[in-house]
Amino acid sequence: FSAKISNPGLGFIKEKKMAHQKVIILDFGSQYTQLIARKVREQGVFSEIVPFDTDPKSFADENLIGIILSGGPASALEKDSPRPYSGILELGVPVIGICYGMQVLALMLGGGLSASSSREYGRAAIRIDISEPLFSGVERESIVWMSHGDHVINLPENFRACASTETLPIAAFQNIERGIYALQFHPEVHHTERGTDIIRNFLYTICGARGDWTMSSFIETQIEIVRERVGSDENVVLGLSGGVDSAVVAALLDRAIGDRFYPVFVNNGLLRLGEAVQVCSDFKRHFGRELIYIDATETFLRNLSGVEDPEKKRKIIGGTFIDVFLESVSHINNINYLAQGTLYPDVIESVSTKGPSAVIKSHHNVGGLPDKLGLELIEPLRKLFKDEVRKLGAKLGLPRKMLWRHPFPGPGLAVRVLGAITPERLEILRRADNIFIEELHNFGQYDNVWQAFAVLLPVKSVGVMGDERTYEHVLALRAVDSVDGMTADWSRLPDNLLARCSSRIINEVKGVNRVCYDISSKPPATIEWE
Repeated sequence: FSAKISNPGLGFIKEKKMAHQKVIILDFGSQYTQLIARKVREQGVFSEIVPFDTDPKSFADENLIGIILSGGPASALEKDSPRPYSGILELGVPVIGICYGMQVLALMLGGGLSASSSREYGRAAIRIDISEPLFSGVERESIVWMSHGDHVINLPENFRACASTETLPIAAFQNIERGIYALQFHPEVHHTERGTDIIRNFLYTICGARGDWTMSSFIETQIEIVRERVGSDENVVLGLSGGVDSAVVAALLDRAIGDRFYPVFVNNGLLRLGEAVQVCSDFKRHFGRELIYIDATETFLRNLSGVEDPEKKRKIIGGTFIDVFLESVSHINNINYLAQGTLYPDVIESVSTKGPSAVIKSHHNVGGLPDKLGLELIEPLRKLFKDEVRKLGAKLGLPRKMLWRHPFPGPGLAVRVLGAITPERLEILRRADNIFIEELHNFGQYDNVWQAFAVLLPVKSVGVMGDERTYEHVLALRAVDSVDGMTADWSRLPDNLLARCSSRIINEVKGVNRVCYDISSKPPATIEWE
């Protein structure tokens, strides 16, 4: 929903109910910040990203076991460069700085920095001089990934250098008594050979992690919270999309409150070929009951008529959905909550975590609810990455077919038909997209890519069919490899698969005479085109 915020909190995840230990990551703008969070979670420890200047009072509680300062693009020597609250060093929990985070710690503690004449970027051989406790079990020499300009030249008082490279005398430092550690390299990237071991040492040896962040414990926590939050005479309505996220939310609600949640599926006319029928049948097969189905195709397409700007499309779809949704649930008594499948990447892309950085795009699930809806949000997945959601769904017993469907944007094909939306252009895209997905299955490639889809471009090209000149639509195919959607690389699909898709689309989809393949990565591009 693109609307006024009425309850932008953590949904199910209230701090007082978060029994899991947690590590806070202060984000200074590094491209690797989300990767740090994921690496920590992979070790069974909950992690949360907050802006670098967040007041420690907002996250310091009995569950906090450590703080990580991320890297960042700024120079710590510049005036007004980002700085955290000094109070983070007085919380009584271990702190580690990575790259820019190391340089900031050095300055905060009275050390000295020097600006390099050239930036060091890429692989470097590191030598471990003091192994305990951060480098315990790590070979004396290994490869790490560097990405920095400035570097530490003078250690803070009572700190010791514990690693070096040929060009960097201080590649890491520590003060075990104070629980403060720093690395000039990035342990979170796969290029650092023993990065996972270093992160694990920080979490378990230094911070005393229990490893209590598991999908089983998450399920138990969320069920307890929703039962406490939703009264015995209250009901929850769920906006079901047919995708993985809302399906997992449905499974959680089903366990927590049974038939007191009402799944509503709104067909906005922007779905893939045959999707409406498939969603309804899949839901009934797994949950054993009907969902509330609303076909609002005419309403959505009428409101979108002539609109080309992608942000306007998103806002119109969000507003129209609310109007249709209100009407569809008006007959249900005691509806006090709306559940939806907002994920952590949705929040990160829609709301800047770095202060002055730009919002990439508004997300249909982020921004709260309009007052007229009169409902509170329930968002049990708001702090999860996509791969965690799939693990959660598997624990809840959802079928693989439902869990491993490729992600589909909330605005649907509206952001894949570039330019004006018409029934004719939607039909062209549906048929072409369906051919692409069919051939991915036929070639055994569907499960090998994170997301694949077709995009109808707002341009036409000259072609030749049957010795006659044509002037028809250009269509792009997009397939990416990713883990959580935060970053992505274009998929190296087999040439014969792409050739087959192109041939079928041009021959079977009237109105298309040219097919292109998108070879852009994220960043700098986004996965979706709009």
